[in-house]
Amino acid sequence: MPTWGAIADDVTGATDLANNFVARGMTVTVLLGTAALTQEMAEELTASSVHAVVIALKSRTAPVDDAISDSRAALRFLERIAVTRCYLKYCSTFDSTTEGNIGPVVDMVLAELGEPLTVAVPSFPATGRTLYQGHLFVGDRLLSESSMRTHPLTPMTDPDIVRHLQAQSTSRVVLIPLQTVRAGEGAIRATLSAHADRGVRTIAVVDAVDEDDLRAIAAATRELRVVTGASGLALGLPEEGASIDPRRIEIVPGRRVILSGSASARTREQVEEGKRVHPWRRLSPAGAMKRPADELRAVLEWAERVWQADPDTVPLVFATDAETEPVSLDAASDAMERLLAAIASGMVGLGARSLIVAGGETSGRVGERLGIRALRLGPQIDPGVAWSLAVTADGTRVNVAFKSGNFGGPDLFLRAWSALGEEEATE
Repeated sequence: MPTWGAIADDVTGATDLANNFVARGMTVTVLLGTAALTQEMAEELTASSVHAVVIALKSRTAPVDDAISDSRAALRFLERIAVTRCYLKYCSTFDSTTEGNIGPVVDMVLAELGEPLTVAVPSFPATGRTLYQGHLFVGDRLLSESSMRTHPLTPMTDPDIVRHLQAQSTSRVVLIPLQTVRAGEGAIRATLSAHADRGVRTIAVVDAVDEDDLRAIAAATRELRVVTGASGLALGLPEEGASIDPRRIEIVPGRRVILSGSASARTREQVEEGKRVHPWRRLSPAGAMKRPADELRAVLEWAERVWQADPDTVPLVFATDAETEPVSLDAASDAMERLLAAIASGMVGLGARSLIVAGGETSGRVGERLGIRALRLGPQIDPGVAWSLAVTADGTRVNVAFKSGNFGGPDLFLRAWSALGEEEATE
């Protein structure tokens, strides 16, 4: 029976958190969407030895009411499998608008479980996300001075997470500063207890600038039924003694492909690096909207020619690179995601068995189109990015790496395959 149950606001956020659970020695199952939350799945997980179950939603940019509804369905599933602790996962850049969706979902979970207190810990120091005096930094820049300021879906112009979260939430939002965190587990716990004793539902935003801070926070919150944050907090948890290697997965032989729908600055860097080595094709927003069937056919025919010339090559298909503007938040964005999902399905039909998919929204669409219901996490590529084993709706086994747009080194599209190849195939 799992100890941890987590609700993530997109697919790449779910695999990011699962990757950090695995780093602590846990075995993890990731479920994709509410369609995976069946009675049969509940019975299977209840009888299993997995330590954590992570449910991947598509709620980050959904309407607030939809985000709450899907998160409530996920919470009820986690209650059905009797998890003892709940982890609400959102991005380490706190991607949201002033209306939501982070605050409303946290409020709902606390109300449903009757819990008076939780923490918000967006820090993930391994990826450069740190919180000091309640202000979120990306590297050495305030969030509002990073590329997230102009994000097409969730532009982040206020680095003050206490203020930003309070605008979304009906709970009282307070700060536990780094001075208290550095005073240790006891000081953090005493501060949390003082807030809990006030009888007002409270979310405590907690500073953290390194992994020692995360360990102190994790220790101080071990009695809390609900925690919230980026995946970094999971790295502060104590290690579990898994009976099997939690990173060991089956490696499926076959063709390889990279599909990128992300508009983030980091993914655009990765595309530029990938173009130096991989044959590439840039998708047309106009083609995605006006003639998607023609665009799909052209891409698949091109990929087949590439593989016929060299079966070991890795085609790179992307929506945005350094020379193109990100697809805006309109019909073109939705059309591009649907096209990339159709391309993924077509590539699997042509024999692709290892896929890197960049972008949270794109990853969600690809998972839906392939009919993937669950992932088994495997070897890490970079902090927050890992390979996994999945089974499509028609029973095809594939290795897939769903990658958040902001994560991974610039050369991730070049190095990822060695991380997969270093593992031995196993059933």
